[in-house]
Amino acid sequence: MKITENSALSLGKMLQSREISVIELLTEYLKETEAKKDLNAFITICRDESLKRANIIQKNIDDKVLSSPLAGVPMAVKDNICTKNILTSCASKMLSDFKPPYSATAVERLEKAGAVLIGKTNMDEFAMGGSTESSYYGSVKNPKDTKKVSGGSSGGTAAAVASNQCAYGLGSDTGGSVRQPASFCGITGLMPTYGSVSRYGLIAYASSLDRIGVMGKNMSDCAAVLSEIYGSDKKDMTCSVAKKTDFTSFCDLGIRGMKIGIPRNFFSEQTDAFVGKSVLQGARELEKSGAELYEFELPLTDYYLPTYYITACAEASSNLSRYDGIKYGFCQSGDELEQMYVKTRTEGFGLEVKRRIMLGTYVLSSGYYEDYYKKALKVRRLIKDSFDDAFKKYDLLLTPTAPTTAYNIGENRNDPLKMYQGDIYTVAASLSGIPAASIPCGKNQEGMPIGMQLMAPQLREDVIVRVGCAYEKITGGSVDE
Repeated sequence: MKITENSALSLGKMLQSREISVIELLTEYLKETEAKKDLNAFITICRDESLKRANIIQKNIDDKVLSSPLAGVPMAVKDNICTKNILTSCASKMLSDFKPPYSATAVERLEKAGAVLIGKTNMDEFAMGGSTESSYYGSVKNPKDTKKVSGGSSGGTAAAVASNQCAYGLGSDTGGSVRQPASFCGITGLMPTYGSVSRYGLIAYASSLDRIGVMGKNMSDCAAVLSEIYGSDKKDMTCSVAKKTDFTSFCDLGIRGMKIGIPRNFFSEQTDAFVGKSVLQGARELEKSGAELYEFELPLTDYYLPTYYITACAEASSNLSRYDGIKYGFCQSGDELEQMYVKTRTEGFGLEVKRRIMLGTYVLSSGYYEDYYKKALKVRRLIKDSFDDAFKKYDLLLTPTAPTTAYNIGENRNDPLKMYQGDIYTVAASLSGIPAASIPCGKNQEGMPIGMQLMAPQLREDVIVRVGCAYEKITGGSVDE
């Protein structure tokens, strides 16, 4: 087995025991990024910066200054999460030369723990998409089948982790953008409770929905990364409740007596037969380990997608108004100010971003605000209440992550409504502010990975970690084994 195929925690132990040096490990990962560059998982490889940092981290490990289980382990960061003096483009022409003067809080916390940034990963432009096909830098290919999409919008991070180009990575999740690509690429993706991980330095798409999430080879790795970035931040007013927690301490607690709810209406005719079968088989495996399974109906499922897209696009319309060619980013000159605005935004934004800005502007406009946006906010509250009611009965909810496995590149590119349908099972957790994760639970007839989604009450990431780790012990840690 190649050294790069190990989990992040295994690599951390090797570094602490001096079985391998940070430079040696980083060099192996840099070889992988070069060998697999056709996957297009990265926008920027931080070769020189990472090599310099590797020497510093090695000295700190030798001097016993750093003892974090992630010290010296190479990571990747989605290109909408700010990294100081390193290109952060949001995969858009609009920010194709933007190098932030600061790093996101999540990045700073991981670097404090000794993480080594290997590069910035490709994504759907401004995180708008479900396949990483809307990137200014081209589509990301799925490592399991290069003819298929890697998912989105964190498809670059998912592909990088799945193809061993990094040990773990950060993504962002607005309506499923960590969980769905994790499902498509056969890795674990964890979206924490809204407000539990600082959004400072995450370039906004939809501010009431956006969250920084973790992508890794297994739940234990995700738990270790989450432990470092979790907790309140004075720089983010929405991140003030969560306390720093060591989530790895929950990995071995087991799930005996835990009540798991399975919403029947998440296994509709839209769900591929192999997907539904694999997820239910995964639930039965958890039952064998002592969990109690209960089927029930979740209300309002028909309203998930319209509520999400109205809310998200409205917020995108507002957030992206700052890109006008004056303050920063791409600028296309014009004879008059209005002409400059039009040229800049016409050339700087891609088709999907324009589509969502237009939709958001429409639902916020005079005469339609009451009919669309205000109603969406009311329904969003009802959706949250329905999940709160479910969690009075069940410790965790279990569903498919996505209705299908990864589809062919280009298959849904010209059918946005079909693309949006892929978020049908992930947007509810986003609207409700609850934590959710996707873990691999099987494969379809083509050998493509299938993801099982775990959802827990707010600030109960520990429940997700317990269930995810228990399932990995049952399956041997990977559906490939």
